[in-house]
Amino acid sequence: MSPEAPFYDGRGRTVLVAGGTSGINRGIACAFARAGARVFVLSRSADKVADTVAELESLGSEAAGATADVRRVEEVDAAFAACAERFGAIDVLVSGAAGNFPAWAKNISSNGFRAVLEIDVLGTHHVMLAGYRHLSRPGVILNISAAASFRPMIGQAHVCAAKAGVDQITRTLALEWGPEGIRVNSVLPGPIEDTEGFRRLAPTPQIKARRLSRVPLRRAATSAEVGDLCLFLASDRASYITGAVVPVDGGASLSVPAELLQDALG
Repeated sequence: MSPEAPFYDGRGRTVLVAGGTSGINRGIACAFARAGARVFVLSRSADKVADTVAELESLGSEAAGATADVRRVEEVDAAFAACAERFGAIDVLVSGAAGNFPAWAKNISSNGFRAVLEIDVLGTHHVMLAGYRHLSRPGVILNISAAASFRPMIGQAHVCAAKAGVDQITRTLALEWGPEGIRVNSVLPGPIEDTEGFRRLAPTPQIKARRLSRVPLRRAATSAEVGDLCLFLASDRASYITGAVVPVDGGASLSVPAELLQDALG
């Protein structure tokens, strides 16, 4: 893994990362910054936007950001307009805003289930439509999903439903927008070190060790490794890839049992 990512040259290109101020998505934003791209991030938190922009600038990127809740279409539209005014057309759009918490289905409230669907599915819809209006042609969209889109998992009924929706949006819009030169793919991270999502799903050292023992590569990934996949899919070397759902999970989706979260649920 090389921080210079020689397979992607971001110079002169603009990348927008929705949800790009924390966790996996911040790592993706940093990967594009290291590759020389201009990077614009969206988040609900103004403080996180400012902190992330400062980090991206320290990596040599021309960076900016805006606050937006992806569930609110008017906020998303305004943020994309701000990006376009600052940097012009968007070359790569990464849609990564997501919600997750482990819970037995019988204990998930209507509001809790709705919140995850609205952030993941409705939010993806809002981000992609705004992106469509501002994307260059050719352009690239990467939706950050999860193996829960095709693998049921105890304690994740709401997430499984939401991520299945995200990946079907990916496939459908790859069909609809392909003739215009827009490629749309999903990236499915597995367990990623030092992220809030992994801490929630593996809340104790014992549960973490048990989960990683079922991963064929026997370790968690880093957000930089997810960033490398995103750089590849955004590059000319992936110019004939669209509608793909690509895991970057060390083989976890092949072998991690559906009931693994049972200990975390109590």
